[in-house]
Amino acid sequence: METLSTRKPKTSNAKKAALANKELELMNRYWLACNYLSVGMIYLKDNPLLREPLRPEHVKHRLLGHWGASPALSFVWVHLNRMIVQHDLDMIFVAGPGHGAPGVLGPVYLEGSYSEIYPDKSEDAEGMQKFFKQFSFPGQIGSHVTPETPGSIHEGGELGYSLSHAYGMALDNPDLIVACVVGDGEAETGPLATAWHSNKFINPVRDGAVLPILNLNGYKIANPTILARVSHEELEALFVGYGYTPYFVEGDDPVLMHQKMAATLEQAIGEIRAQQKTARDSNRPFRPRWPMIVLRSPKGWTGPKEIKGHKVEGSWRSHQVPFADVRDNPANLKLLEDWMRSYKPEELFDANGRLMPELKALAPRGNRRMSSNPHANGGLLRKDLKLPDFRDYAVAVTAHGTTMHENTKPLGEYLRDVMKQNPTRFRVFGPDETASNRLQALYEASKKTWMAETLPEDADGGELAPDGRVMEMLSEHTLVGWLEGYLLTGRHGFFHTYEAFAHVIDSMFNQHAKWLDICKNHVAWRAPVASENILLSSTVWRQDHNGFSHQDPGFIDLVTNKGPSVTRVYLPPDANTLLSVADHCLRSSDYINVIVADKQKHLQFTTMDEAIVHCTKGLGIWGRASTDAGEEPEVVLASCGDVATMEALAAAAILREHAPDLKLRFVNVVDLFRLQPASEHPHGSTEREFDSLFTTDKPIIFNFHGYPWLIHKLSYRFKGHENLHVRGYKEKGNINTPLELAMLNDTSRFHLVIDVIDRVPKLHMKAAHLKEAMKNAIIDNLRYAHEHGTDRPEIVNWTWPY
Repeated sequence: METLSTRKPKTSNAKKAALANKELELMNRYWLACNYLSVGMIYLKDNPLLREPLRPEHVKHRLLGHWGASPALSFVWVHLNRMIVQHDLDMIFVAGPGHGAPGVLGPVYLEGSYSEIYPDKSEDAEGMQKFFKQFSFPGQIGSHVTPETPGSIHEGGELGYSLSHAYGMALDNPDLIVACVVGDGEAETGPLATAWHSNKFINPVRDGAVLPILNLNGYKIANPTILARVSHEELEALFVGYGYTPYFVEGDDPVLMHQKMAATLEQAIGEIRAQQKTARDSNRPFRPRWPMIVLRSPKGWTGPKEIKGHKVEGSWRSHQVPFADVRDNPANLKLLEDWMRSYKPEELFDANGRLMPELKALAPRGNRRMSSNPHANGGLLRKDLKLPDFRDYAVAVTAHGTTMHENTKPLGEYLRDVMKQNPTRFRVFGPDETASNRLQALYEASKKTWMAETLPEDADGGELAPDGRVMEMLSEHTLVGWLEGYLLTGRHGFFHTYEAFAHVIDSMFNQHAKWLDICKNHVAWRAPVASENILLSSTVWRQDHNGFSHQDPGFIDLVTNKGPSVTRVYLPPDANTLLSVADHCLRSSDYINVIVADKQKHLQFTTMDEAIVHCTKGLGIWGRASTDAGEEPEVVLASCGDVATMEALAAAAILREHAPDLKLRFVNVVDLFRLQPASEHPHGSTEREFDSLFTTDKPIIFNFHGYPWLIHKLSYRFKGHENLHVRGYKEKGNINTPLELAMLNDTSRFHLVIDVIDRVPKLHMKAAHLKEAMKNAIIDNLRYAHEHGTDRPEIVNWTWPY
């Protein structure tokens, strides 16, 4: 068996698998047809086959599109089709270059998939005209490879995620090959740079393969790309260092480039299949040096060489629309016509606008077309998880608020058995924090995927195995990319990370939320995929030693900005509510579910039966902490989040002892969006529901896990909002004890009691002594924390006394 050190990079040999003259001529014409369509959809609204000279009215009013990467994308597509037909491959296509849709839409239309899904875009002149006009046009489709495009599975609205998505698609898909074209501008992003390491997690026995193709066309919007300006030797060394066998296809002569690409793909596909056969025949996983291709071709290939003395093909000027004043500039209108006629459309399409039969015959058939492969509409392949009964993992609660338990530990045991029951379609993804987040029970079902070198000491608690299903890497971008690719191809997963560092994937979350929103609400043929489930642990209120850098609960603020049809946020206060929430999330589809639950030991407030009822409602009155039964409350004390709930309960206990005649209502919130009006979110509350719980005229003291203004943002439309006073994290903290951090941010039991006294008229004078006692307690507990480095025993060991 070849080792890493014995393999050398190779330059493709055009003599291998050389194209015969007839096949070469047909493939080139097919590619030219793709390029013709690319130009047409950017520029034309009428006269699609140039049956008459171009006139200004034939050109779109709005010229929006990117031409530069399109020829290379369609070039790759055409050659991959050849491999699919010859070797009966199961293959999908990931387009990394952001605005490269014309280079994908053209081949998709020529294969017939587009017309099958959108019959008005038929395979004739009339359909082609509609196909052209819709591109980058108001109310129609965008210039990315959007969800509306058959075969698309990665939009690339933000650059950097194509390769991690591709590798996620290959996991547990043994027969699938994912061809991923990486833009050389995209290759400069951090997420893409870390994603190259994904090859070290592919097990050739059970996983499919990714064929990365670096589209080295030299330029971004207005600058050269870094990788295009380093030497061949340096570029080769880079990818050898990443663990690949790089192949180079370089040039601008289409005839030579077709020969080189055909030979190189034969070599690469042959290597992939040989490595997989070796591993599968022996059932012994090993880490191959997987092939990758560097495709160096001119930006805007086959476009105008020069405009007004400026170089266009092979220049940054071909990045977007090479020339925009076509309607008003007769010279440029003629240049556009000459450009389009240079593709000889009369040799590509018949008199009715249909692709010539000999060219049509080049594409794969049925679901072997990359534009119709069911993996690219992964909901078609999705099967519900086999889930154990989450009630079996319940924490026993015989007396409310007296039992301490790590909230996420039972969740780890539940996920362990989910993994056992779904060994080929469920994975857990997270940074180097699975045990830290108390999910280590997962290792009883499966170890951490590790295909790299192992040392003897790894056997002592390292939990590494080539057939592991727990995915760990210290790159949230790559992990979430893997997860999203896994979900989009029909499988299920779970991601966890420290709360403060979920912000690493802020914009990545945005892109997936937008993708789901479009698929769910605007693209009826997209089947639902499993939800993206995100656990935020190691939360803001338990950072005794990590300090200020680890204190940030703001990821949930971001989530509330996205489409209400795809976003959900849950803050279960204890282990049993967390189990109920997690089970619900794993059964759902087409959502991003964000769960906030700390990993440390916390008081347990609900039995499992109570947890199920409470989570089903999403919010509700806790009668055991309320003193208003059968009467109108004088104040509402509300909480959302584990630590916030404990401090609010402690405040309720103090008030119950020292102001026994106070009519207090205690409300707990698990489903954050229940605080929004039903008109704004599917999980929102009606006005009657909200008013009956919170009243319309009584003070509401709300203790919140996150930034306090988020609650105001969600609930501002309700009548009682003017009486709402929210306490939450206010960016005050460092190395603090838990109570000290709460006191610094006014969320402690003492601050809440003072708030109630200040807001309830009858307590202003009557409870003055209690208010003074609370102020004294704040001073005393701060002093104690700074002297002893811990909170007072009566704080640490506090339990619900009633």
